[in-house]
Amino acid sequence: MLEEAKYMIETKQTVRELALIFNVSKSTVHKDLHDRLINVDKKLFKEVDKILKYHTDVRHIRGGQSTKKKYLKLAN
Repeated sequence: MLEEAKYMIETKQTVRELALIFNVSKSTVHKDLHDRLINVDKKLFKEVDKILKYHTDVRHIRGGQSTKKKYLKLAN
């Protein structure tokens, strides 16, 4: 859990990307970083929480970009 948190702070990667790197499910990564970390290290939790909130705020933009990329690829 601490390793996941430190890695997220260093790289700013998403929960999905961390799940692939640490070979666990997205649910496990999210639960570790959002629910369990606060009881272990509150300072680290605050930093991770900012990144998680940022990813939530931009998720609709990424989805739109992904869809655009998909259809541009299909058009070629």
